[in-house]
Amino acid sequence: MSARQRPGLRPDLHSNLFVGLMSGTSLDGVDCALADLSGLPTLVATRFLPYPPELRTALLALSHSGSDEFERAGRLGVNLSELYATAVNTLLVEAGAAAADIAAIGCHGQTVRHRPESGFTVQLVNPALLAERTGITVVADFRSRDIAAGGQGAPLVPAFHAACFRSTERHRVAVNIGGIANITDLPAREAVRGFDTGPGNMLLDLWAGRHLGTDCDRGGGLASTGAVIPDLLERMLADEYFDRPPPKSTGRERFNAQWLADKGANFCVGHAGYTAADVQATLAELTARTIAAGIKRCCPGAEDVYACGGGVHNADLMRRLQAVLGDRKLATTDALGVPADWVEAMAFAWLARQAIRQEPGNLAEVTGARGPRVLGAVYPA
Repeated sequence: MSARQRPGLRPDLHSNLFVGLMSGTSLDGVDCALADLSGLPTLVATRFLPYPPELRTALLALSHSGSDEFERAGRLGVNLSELYATAVNTLLVEAGAAAADIAAIGCHGQTVRHRPESGFTVQLVNPALLAERTGITVVADFRSRDIAAGGQGAPLVPAFHAACFRSTERHRVAVNIGGIANITDLPAREAVRGFDTGPGNMLLDLWAGRHLGTDCDRGGGLASTGAVIPDLLERMLADEYFDRPPPKSTGRERFNAQWLADKGANFCVGHAGYTAADVQATLAELTARTIAAGIKRCCPGAEDVYACGGGVHNADLMRRLQAVLGDRKLATTDALGVPADWVEAMAFAWLARQAIRQEPGNLAEVTGARGPRVLGAVYPA
């Protein structure tokens, strides 16, 4: 157990207990974390609920334009919120806590559209229903205010990374490898910066689903048996997003099955002796190289790299990332006292506290907003 995890609750800290809910672009399920924010953020208890297959399929379908979107979005928002409530209520029972002990829930919701260039973003959740089902104040819709202020609305976790991981002696970088990968530059004294580097696990998961029939390439097993296809990697790296200067954010709108087809991934299988494993290896190399390139370009002088998110369980990906990082030390955030699987959920617990306190939750240097803003809409219990 981490030094910053503790099994019990102390009554004098109850008002500093927040719950964070995160369901990311990997669409694997709901991360639910109970955090003590009385001092340095401390993980108290966790719960993960996987998405039922039919829910995941429906959410994937809603990521693209189609018929009857309002009806489908409304129903899915209700379904998601019932699942969120189950996660929270189960977590509290397991932690020996009551709804009255919790200051608020920070719920990111499920992103189905992210279009900051058009002035909007959509995260599905019914926060009023979540407040009703849990009896706890809910903070949701964290991205919209930042976008209204001219920002990207993402990534939002760098502010939490700065609060948790920054050192006055070492230049660190935090890397979140979820469906999309993002980095946070944490120099000892200069301003914190961050941005989405591009695909994390998303394309890897898509290809694994197609060729393994599983939701991901567990441990990078398929990729580890393949060889990088140089021409395919070159075409992928030529995408203009990777050279675009920050602030920037991205998602399924850009990196998806059609993107893979356009780059020629499908064509490679069975041609020139290439296999599905070779494409998987190429996708893993793409993730590793674009993360490393972002660090090299925008985080000069960085000494230590700390990774979090589901990608840390992909041994092949982590090996590739260390190889392209060179002399920079790569570790997971567990080494800093925060389990890598729970950083984002804890971040939304922290962002909920910022909202309740009416304190800014964004970093304008990261998102490109016109300045710091209080993020989130509050739904009282």
